[in-house]
Amino acid sequence: MKVHLLAHTPEPERLVAAAAKNCYSATDVDSILDGMTPERTDSFLQMLAGLGHASPIEHASFTFAIEGVSRSLLAQLTRHRIASYSVQSQRYVRERGFEYVVPPEIEKLPAAKAAFLRAMENDQRTYEELAAALLEGHVKELLAQGVPEPEARRRAEKMSIEDARYVLPNACATRIVMTANARSLQNFFRLRCCNRAQWEIRALAEEMYKLCYAAAPGLFSHSGPSCVDGACSEGKMSCGNAAQVRTRYLSLRAAARNIPEEI
Repeated sequence: MKVHLLAHTPEPERLVAAAAKNCYSATDVDSILDGMTPERTDSFLQMLAGLGHASPIEHASFTFAIEGVSRSLLAQLTRHRIASYSVQSQRYVRERGFEYVVPPEIEKLPAAKAAFLRAMENDQRTYEELAAALLEGHVKELLAQGVPEPEARRRAEKMSIEDARYVLPNACATRIVMTANARSLQNFFRLRCCNRAQWEIRALAEEMYKLCYAAAPGLFSHSGPSCVDGACSEGKMSCGNAAQVRTRYLSLRAAARNIPEEI
């Protein structure tokens, strides 16, 4: 898995603080940024966190490039609808020797891993066989319609992989560009950094969290799973390890301070 922070709103914390200032003072647009020192900015951010007033946080957005994650993760990720996604298309990009994600529990068991790798090889072989058969069928149809052969083969290629992709597994790796505002990211981290989240999306959420914290620690100082800054929200489904999770996130924040911005 690779995660890069491609871009974010310039001075995201100062911008959010200015939006909060607009809500709570008689300032005008000409002076909305006046006096917005780091100390004043932090004061506004802490006030928003204390009041639970989250709408000003939506003015800051972050864009990530994500690689080496599975289609299974993609299905979970896109349930977070207050975000924008651009995903590598299996309709237009042929999966030649597709990469795939091996779950850790399968990786550590030789017999399970061998069976998994056989399944991936079989899926690749079936995909290629289907694509080849469909390609020839579509070429014949297009030639019969009077389409020149080079154009017929170009169009048939896209048509063939469009249907052959149905045999590709959830493990098939993909690439994603994702943009979300800070409020949506806080919600994402609350749900997906939790120990009860599925392992792959939890790993992704933690990488994104570290990048966000490095870029805007004031905005994300109260982010992470719910138990980091309050009570566990999972009720009877709690993992029961809130103290360990808090310690882990203190370590993550310390490590994030050393992450250079990848913009």
